[in-house]
Amino acid sequence: MSRSLRPVLLLVLLALFTGGCTSVSSRKVVDLSRFQRFFVETRLNENHRLDEALVAALRRQGRVAECGPRTMMPPDTEVIVTYDARWTWDFRNYLIELNVAFHTVSPPKKLADARRYQPSLLPKPPEEVVRGLVEPLFRP
Repeated sequence: MSRSLRPVLLLVLLALFTGGCTSVSSRKVVDLSRFQRFFVETRLNENHRLDEALVAALRRQGRVAECGPRTMMPPDTEVIVTYDARWTWDFRNYLIELNVAFHTVSPPKKLADARRYQPSLLPKPPEEVVRGLVEPLFRP
């Protein structure tokens, strides 16, 4: 192999390994802009503070948001936000998949959901993933 092709081959291999196949999907059943009070249900087995990242993303949208176990939900809550995260380890812990769902309190009906799957060696930070899932759900 000639010396001039080595850098090109190295760049192609680097792009293949770092690019990954990230997929993002979101679905709104109801326009979320009419709701103001959100409660993010904290997952007791999740230690990465994704609940706090979701609260921060909702507050950036101008909403009132809190998090905690469902028993601590304020009585004036309009929407419950639940999430399921999958983390993996590849020389460090990183978020590989995040599913977020928005439900009414009573009766429990799904309002919206979003999912991001990022099997990349260079994944985005969790806060950026959360922001990327929440913001599109509030666009008109």
